[in-house]
Amino acid sequence: MSATPLQLLWSEARLIVGGALVAGVLAVAGSFLVPPSFTARAVVLPPAPASAIASGALASLGALAGLATQAGGRSPDQFLALLQSRTVADRMLDQFELQKLYDKELREDARKRFWQNLRVQLNRRDGLISIEVDDHDPQRAAAMAAAMVEQLRRMASEVAVTEAAQRRKFFEERRAEAAAQLQQAQAALQRSGLAPESLKTEPKATAEVYAKLRAELTAAEVRLRVLQTTLADQAPEVRQQRSAIAGLQAQLQRLEAGGAAEAEGGYVSRYREFKYQEALFEQYARQYELARVDEGREGGLLQVIDAPQVPERKSSPKRAFIGVGVSTAVGLALAIYVLLRGPRRRPA
Repeated sequence: MSATPLQLLWSEARLIVGGALVAGVLAVAGSFLVPPSFTARAVVLPPAPASAIASGALASLGALAGLATQAGGRSPDQFLALLQSRTVADRMLDQFELQKLYDKELREDARKRFWQNLRVQLNRRDGLISIEVDDHDPQRAAAMAAAMVEQLRRMASEVAVTEAAQRRKFFEERRAEAAAQLQQAQAALQRSGLAPESLKTEPKATAEVYAKLRAELTAAEVRLRVLQTTLADQAPEVRQQRSAIAGLQAQLQRLEAGGAAEAEGGYVSRYREFKYQEALFEQYARQYELARVDEGREGGLLQVIDAPQVPERKSSPKRAFIGVGVSTAVGLALAIYVLLRGPRRRPA
């Protein structure tokens, strides 16, 4: 009669338990040969995008208010990418001489080793970013974590200033174009033989509706160009924006068709063009001033929630975990070995 699996395991219990205990003790003893590592941790609140800070002012800009937020907004994931960028890694290598410390001949290998010792995580519930740095020296671990906070502040400032400068240049050019077109529209309106006081008379309401609609169409077209620089033509955002442009164009065509009976170059058409250029110039001018303010701010405010401290306890190796894990793994391996070997054994 062949033995059951429980009988086989019981008969070899000494081998299984003894082997597991010996393996666990040896693993714990071997862990003393591994230099201990310490982990320093910092928690920061990333700076808000410059355009979000000015959202109250942007709300009054009407149809073109979305342009500034598109140019200046950044997601929290982008701050994680900044922390794990090659630029930040190279600055840390130079500041702490990590290539020599890690004993790496190639800078690329030292950079990879640094990334292995770095962990950055985003808590999406509260928007906080945690930065953890491992090192064999607790003092250096805390210093490196503090340096990473400064690198995030520096990178955020550099990126924010660059974005603001690009937005300022963009809106400066648009403002200049709108100013020239506004002067042309005003001159054409004056040639109609009306006094300046006539600008306050009818058809004011119709002209303002027309101007607002054209401003919305202009904003939608600019937004489409911005989206096409980063997204494919078949992306849902691009297709949705094209649909919005088509709807605005249809409304504008219907409005223009209503005034088709008027002779070309008449008072209504000139007045509508004047109001449109006036509205466009005012919006571009406001966003240009906001971009100038953002550029002067030199980035957002980085708030340090938990400053890095010198760790008092090692973070690895975890000897208890190693001992239990190795003992369990060896015990299971021996049990499987006994079960596989048992049916092939023959009594003496």
